Amino acid sequence: MNFNPTIYPFKVKFLGGKEQILSAYANKVLLIVNTASGCGFTPQLKELQELRNEFSAEGFEILGFPSNDFGNQEPLNENEIGHFCEVNYGVQFPIFEKVMVRGEAAHPLFKFLRDKELNGHLNSTPRWNFHKYLINRQGEVVDYFYSFTKPSSSKIKKKIQRLL
Repeated sequence: MNFNPTIYPFKVKFLGGKEQILSAYANKVLLIVNTASGCGFTPQLKELQELRNEFSAEGFEILGFPSNDFGNQEPLNENEIGHFCEVNYGVQFPIFEKVMVRGEAAHPLFKFLRDKELNGHLNSTPRWNFHKYLINRQGEVVDYFYSFTKPSSSKIKKKIQRLL
């Protein structure tokens, strides 16, 4: 059996409902983040945008997935989420529909990201908002960062640079 697990077969929906297959991001280095508007880590949205600005010309993108899984810290609806992110933090990276990231009802993408048996590389279930998964240009999960690791950290930047 040829076991070559990638994120590319997964379908997600942008805020507003338009479907997107993740193969559209093939050959890009990605940081997939579960976000929330009412969290102590919410200011990371600004740092995420700055990180995107720094590396986007080299083929880097951030994908944001709002989630209400932790402390009900994402009470906003789809329209409010997009407005909040753009107005308060200047977010220009793609924000997708609110999803569950843990438990049996988790979105299939997050089930894949968190389970080594599915992704072939690592086990890491989000413990809070702003858990970050690093994806290489081949669509494989290669690393993760806990919520308290700031997007501006040298740890994250160095790992992105190695993949670009």
